[in-house]
Amino acid sequence: MSSKDWLEKDFYAALGVGKSASSDEIKKAYRKLARELHPDRNPGNAEAESRFKAVSEAYSVLSDERKRKEYDEMRSLFGSGAFRRNAQAGEGGPGGAPFDVSDLFGGAAGQPGAGGRFGGGFSDLFGSLFNGGAGPTTRARGPVRGRDVEAEVTLDFADAVGGVTLPLTLRAPGVCDVCHGSGAKPGTSPRTCPTCQGAGVVTRDQGAFSFAEPCRECQGVGTIVEEKCPECRGTGGVTKTRTITVRFPAGVADGQRIRLAGRGEPGARGGPAGDLFVLVKVRSDDLFGRSGDDLTLTVPITFAEAVLGTDLRVPTMDGAVTLRVPPGTPSGRILRARGKGIVRRDGRAGDLLVTLEVVVPEQVSGAAREALETFAAETPKAAREHLEARLRRVS
Repeated sequence: MSSKDWLEKDFYAALGVGKSASSDEIKKAYRKLARELHPDRNPGNAEAESRFKAVSEAYSVLSDERKRKEYDEMRSLFGSGAFRRNAQAGEGGPGGAPFDVSDLFGGAAGQPGAGGRFGGGFSDLFGSLFNGGAGPTTRARGPVRGRDVEAEVTLDFADAVGGVTLPLTLRAPGVCDVCHGSGAKPGTSPRTCPTCQGAGVVTRDQGAFSFAEPCRECQGVGTIVEEKCPECRGTGGVTKTRTITVRFPAGVADGQRIRLAGRGEPGARGGPAGDLFVLVKVRSDDLFGRSGDDLTLTVPITFAEAVLGTDLRVPTMDGAVTLRVPPGTPSGRILRARGKGIVRRDGRAGDLLVTLEVVVPEQVSGAAREALETFAAETPKAAREHLEARLRRVS
């Protein structure tokens, strides 16, 4: 992506967030728009597909802390238009064609000339100023890395705890199988652009500077497709449906992102593919909860069991375990079953934390009431003596 793209595109507006938005706000806005504009939900809707690409492009910059900082600095320094010519002015007037900011410094560094290539990014621009005059980097007309792709998968609680392998179906841009990305009709080939001689840019001298801009004849590609591929209509790419197998490791957590290197969008001109990031959502379980690597479970016990103690058999994710409830156990006490939680990557396991909840019945039988009354008469009330003393002072 060139510095000209960064100047002319408002990525914050594309996501509908302010410039001071946090990373979480940017991510939330992207996910919402991506779900609404996804090609699967808008088949045949060219406008939705275009906005989906724009939203993805904006997120790829603003979700990266380094890229976002460079983007903000560039927009702040050069976004006012002071370094761009008025596209409506004539060639001989004070305006001229718009140009890439980095091309301005590239020409000044001794790189002008027809068909020349100039630096394409904000970091390249300042790198060329402080690297001892070595000049800017080459415009990326060679292999270009594909964009990263994000998908969302919802797992059952048990699958997240134990790990699972699932097929994942994706719809994303890919290389056209008919023309293999060239955009040309089978049996034909793109020809070199006669205007820029394949450079993708044209330059013009104006005063002390040499200005460069993308070639209008070939749109900066360097080649012209005369007979377009009937499948992709000359773009070289199509939206594809593909299925890949993803292994979710044991203990994967809700909200975790799993990176699959090289499984994102294919690169351009032979470049490497981007990465696939799978966002994991975990369904809640009707019995178990989770706290880090520990599993949690709430178990009801009777008043008699809390007073007298008991052996309590409770379920685990892979069986059952017996825990000893000591006599005089209060409601809310937590018992620990070691090693019955989530297995860590190093082979160690978390624990199962069992919270005891003393259940008070709403109704009891006559015999049970008599037994409780006898119990109450025999039970000392020393636990409330400090309250009784205060009551006596205020009455």
